[in-house]
Amino acid sequence: MKLFGGYLRYRAGVIAAYIAVMGIFSSSYLLFDIPPIAVFYPLILCTVAGAFLIIFDFFSYARRHRMIINEDFPKAANQLEEDYLELVAGLKEEIKKTAVRSSENYNNMIEYYTVWAHQIKTPIAAMRLNLQTEDSESARRLMGDLNRIESYVDMVLTFLRLDSDSTDYLIKEYDLDEIIRPAVKKFSREFILKKLRLDYRPVRYSTVTDSKWMSFIIEQIISNAVKYTSKGEVRIYMDEPGLLVIEDTGIGISPEDLPRIFENGYTGFNGREDKRASGIGLYLCRRIADNLGHRIYAESEIGKGTAMTIDLRSRDIIVE
Repeated sequence: MKLFGGYLRYRAGVIAAYIAVMGIFSSSYLLFDIPPIAVFYPLILCTVAGAFLIIFDFFSYARRHRMIINEDFPKAANQLEEDYLELVAGLKEEIKKTAVRSSENYNNMIEYYTVWAHQIKTPIAAMRLNLQTEDSESARRLMGDLNRIESYVDMVLTFLRLDSDSTDYLIKEYDLDEIIRPAVKKFSREFILKKLRLDYRPVRYSTVTDSKWMSFIIEQIISNAVKYTSKGEVRIYMDEPGLLVIEDTGIGISPEDLPRIFENGYTGFNGREDKRASGIGLYLCRRIADNLGHRIYAESEIGKGTAMTIDLRSRDIIVE
């Protein structure tokens, strides 16, 4: 129906001219007192012939429409259509060149930041080795700062790779505890520094995922839990088979912010209080979880803490 309406608008001028000609034709005959049958009979014949022409023209119009939709442009029927086809061909070539340039620039950017990340991780690793020999409050603070720096570097690389044409996903079955333990260990000094209790017992659960990208999600959630919890504890447990929960007793998230915490760049009230917040960490977690076929969602109450749940039961995994 929409296509036919478009056709009527396309041929509106021709149809109006046809009706006008028929009106003039009929009026001319009636002026000479000719019997009505002599007028209406040829008028009906012309109307039927015109209807058949319209039907034939409509099917031709519909066929050309389908060809254009499929980018199989029909042969130009006149000079004006030929001009349009030349213009479209020029635009397509320009779009192709722009896409190639954009891809080259993107790949160059990825290569630069990858090299930069590896270069900056070298002094980070060296400083971490030096700090591991010292167990003091100052060393713990510095270790926490190093962890955040490394987390920011990882977020840059993750953000750039999300829309890359190729990924390094290695999807297979993993023991979830083998992913959680290194993430917990990474923040051990910050737990000690802030005197936070860690309640983690082996979840004894295996899941189909990617260990590196799942580690990023878990580390990011633990990092937020530690950052926004000044006293109390952080719990890591399996609520029910396939539902991994990381819960804290921190400041919580306001009800108006909760629906938007996974949006890119959204920091909410907590982020505005903490000027270092970028609003990208949870966005990356959600994007990665989607790519891995998992779900991630949050429950929170101001002043009582936040519970982040990773639903590992979904198996709609994107594998490239």
